[in-house]
Amino acid sequence: MHHTQILLAPIVSEKSYAAAENGKYTFRVHSDAHKTQVRQAVEALFEVKVLDVNIIAVPAKPKRRGIHKGLRPAWKKAIVQLAPGNTIEFFQGASV
Repeated sequence: MHHTQILLAPIVSEKSYAAAENGKYTFRVHSDAHKTQVRQAVEALFEVKVLDVNIIAVPAKPKRRGIHKGLRPAWKKAIVQLAPGNTIEFFQGASV
């Protein structure tokens, strides 16, 4: 897999923003990706040094709309710890 196929999207939430202040960034990753691939992809795409990678498999979630039942698909996320002094800018030039 190519690096751009491994990292699908950054996860943008209050919890992930709080962790980003400590150098931990959260990404949605391909379901077949493992820690080494995630580490190599982040280092290649963002030109940073990765210290640690944690991968969490988010299970499928049951959903229901009236009498119709279904499942939201399972997915995988990775929490990446960067070396001190390294950062990743998701929204460059945006003012909050």
